[in-house]
Amino acid sequence: MNNPTAIANRPVAPLGLRDKEFYLWSAVFILGNLALPQLCHLAALGGPVWLPIYFCTLLAAARYGWQVGTLTALLSPLLNHALFAMPPTAALPVILVKSLLIAGLAPLLVRKFALLPALALTVIGYQLLGSALEALTVAPAAALADFRLGWPGLLVQLFGGWLVLKLWSKQSQ
Repeated sequence: MNNPTAIANRPVAPLGLRDKEFYLWSAVFILGNLALPQLCHLAALGGPVWLPIYFCTLLAAARYGWQVGTLTALLSPLLNHALFAMPPTAALPVILVKSLLIAGLAPLLVRKFALLPALALTVIGYQLLGSALEALTVAPAAALADFRLGWPGLLVQLFGGWLVLKLWSKQSQ
């Protein structure tokens, strides 16, 4: 049923609400998701091109499981919006859905597959499902923006996420 090799390659066991580290790591990833978009927005179209709001959510969910991923996925966009008015109100529902998809998909896929394919399936999965919802509820053109403009950010999520998680995993051994 479970792939023992994939589980052995899992970066870290998931954290739950009773773990002190749950709150520490959730705060770290949320702060990362507050800082990274601010840095990216210094460049023109930095948000739509680099899709920074998803990066730390991907790391959180892949490394520490769905609970840390879900808290990061929910609070990061909401705090960014409250503090910096970014993302705009109209974009919040889609960003929240995509973030929650990452929080759910990454831990499942990291358990079943090697890290790079798991991240690839997570990124493809959250984008396809989230974009389908966006096409139905907002506009088809808006749904294509992450693919048309955000492909560099999708590649950073995939390969940057893989690199960070691999280095982090080696450092904690």
